[in-house]
Amino acid sequence: MLIFELNKLNKMTITDKNILETYSNLFEGLSFSNKIELIERLTKSLKASKSKQSSFYKSFGAFASEKSAEEIVSDIKSNRKFKNTEIKF
Repeated sequence: MLIFELNKLNKMTITDKNILETYSNLFEGLSFSNKIELIERLTKSLKASKSKQSSFYKSFGAFASEKSAEEIVSDIKSNRKFKNTEIKF
């Protein structure tokens, strides 16, 4: 996993590298405890983004039906209700 992440770092754009360098320079002035806090928060955000992404992909195929796609579309179209009301200005 670490090797994969390092390979991704090698494929960063120049802009990404400049952004990381800028943040790195900002972090140099932080105390040890603040750096630890920052690491913990970054770790939590990585875990949260993985779980959000995972739940997003798990939602695919969540709709289960014995009907074909054409039947479902037909049902939806046949159950539409439109109102013909005149809008007066």
